[in-house]
Amino acid sequence: MRAAVGDQLHVHSKHVDEADQVAEILEVRGQDGAPPYFVRFKDGHESLVYPGGDCEIEAHVPRQGR
Repeated sequence: MRAAVGDQLHVHSKHVDEADQVAEILEVRGQDGAPPYFVRFKDGHESLVYPGGDCEIEAHVPRQGR
């Protein structure tokens, strides 16, 4: 798994009645984009994450200005 600052960490739910979680990657602490990642979830909670098999990285897509 490789990530960069600004990418999104998508944590898939393990249960039918739970929502997926999405967090913005604020820091990449491993070498060459490897975990662990320091992230901020949408509710403002920040945490150091070692992502498992239920996670995927979604690359940051910069918004285009007019």
